Amino acid sequence: MSGARLLVTGAAGFIAGRLAEQLIREGNQVIGVDDFSRNQAPRRWMALPWRETVDRETFLEGMESMLSGVDAVFHLGARTDTMATDKELIRHLNLEYSQRLWAACTKLGIPLLYASSAAVYGDGSLGYSDDPELISQLRPLNLYGQSKLDFDVWVQEQSQEPPYYAGFRFFNVYGPGEGHKGRMASVMWHGYKQILQTGEIQLFASDKEGIAHGEQKRDFIYVDDVVDCLIRQWKSPGASGIYNLGTGRARSFNDLARSLFAAMRAKEHLLYIPMPAKLQGKYQYFTQADTQNLRSKAGYAAPFTPLEIGVARYVDWLKTGG
Repeated sequence: MSGARLLVTGAAGFIAGRLAEQLIREGNQVIGVDDFSRNQAPRRWMALPWRETVDRETFLEGMESMLSGVDAVFHLGARTDTMATDKELIRHLNLEYSQRLWAACTKLGIPLLYASSAAVYGDGSLGYSDDPELISQLRPLNLYGQSKLDFDVWVQEQSQEPPYYAGFRFFNVYGPGEGHKGRMASVMWHGYKQILQTGEIQLFASDKEGIAHGEQKRDFIYVDDVVDCLIRQWKSPGASGIYNLGTGRARSFNDLARSLFAAMRAKEHLLYIPMPAKLQGKYQYFTQADTQNLRSKAGYAAPFTPLEIGVARYVDWLKTGG
């Protein structure tokens, strides 16, 4: 696959930027698509030796011609703010844009790997199985999750498709390169800053009976594992489909905080703060990817980075100035 011509959307963002960095390191020619006018991407990603960078709306206008000669598309661009309220913008960027790209890849015979989200599972009351038979029962908690579910549903309704496609429902991704996300960056990033500045880390108190403060659990996955999976699936594709991409093991925010304190060699001091009113009823208390199909159908066999090791690597990176 050396020297392939690839296109990555969302290239000014966290996961896509990390992906593009690795693809270029492996000798591929990468076209980056995003809204680069926001000037929020890490400087080292903007300085990468891209084949070309294209504004996302310019790409939309001339999509088929710009895809000429492209060997595969990694579609990670989206409005990812879980608190977003602009329905039209979310529909345009997260649904209609994806539908246009799907149609173009189908017409031109280009493999398409795209980012879905664990947000499609809502409060988790129906579990976290990526069984396509269960998709109609899912009830996301926000517009972002609904837009991702709408595209997944649409994909499954299509009679024509790219020669290979894979949608990946990312769980809680963390790691180097996310600082520009600000409020939407991971608890690891915010926690590291808090410990440096105050010596403590703030976690949401639980407002659910039977769940102790800080014992809310998420499936945290290190960004390099996500990148590895995407690249392996492009190089050695399994069956087309929509798959969970998480470690398959939920860990508590208390575990996360303790890992941070240990990696930073700091004394543990956890502070539990009230759940914000705007998050009440919209906050996932538990996520855990069912990875059976990822392993058996997609064929991804690599191990995932344990939380403690991922946090330690991330802290080492942050200590160098990121």
